[in-house]
Amino acid sequence: MEELIDILTQAGKKTGENCPKSEIHAKGHYHNTVHIWFYDDNGAILLTQRSAKKTIHPLLWDVSVAGHVDTGERLKEAAVREIKEELNLKVKKKHLNKIGVFECFHHYENGMIDNEFHHTYICNLQFVKGDITPAEDEVEGFKLVSTFEFSEILDHIGKENHFVPSNKAYYERVFDAILKQLS
Repeated sequence: MEELIDILTQAGKKTGENCPKSEIHAKGHYHNTVHIWFYDDNGAILLTQRSAKKTIHPLLWDVSVAGHVDTGERLKEAAVREIKEELNLKVKKKHLNKIGVFECFHHYENGMIDNEFHHTYICNLQFVKGDITPAEDEVEGFKLVSTFEFSEILDHIGKENHFVPSNKAYYERVFDAILKQLS
């Protein structure tokens, strides 16, 4: 059965309506997503490569984990579920540190419309249980990059299949939040 997603107003408030996930982007409804960025004590940040099967940005290296919030689901519950589904890792809600909500509104040439509110968390890998086992339909691969490499990716955004260029300010804020946690 297909997931149902709560529809939001442009200001991010619930409307009381929902629709199937397949319609949320086709109709451009505003909705919530969760993004989780993992880092370790050495300053390495976990990037995942989007599946080749993805409609938007296939094979792009990006956020550690991202996904939609189902109807009636709490944000941290969605984050824990997505982490388990995409990487087969277990994380307790208390180890997720919310760094903000970021608006991501894009129209794509293929007709898909992103009107998402990214509820973004960072989490130290020391609190994660299990070995990374990527879900084939979601993730092609993963890698840890140093803070230096992350900074280089930001300086050359859009090259070597890393990061969506229009989201540079978002990535910079995530990077700043991780650097603060490390200091």
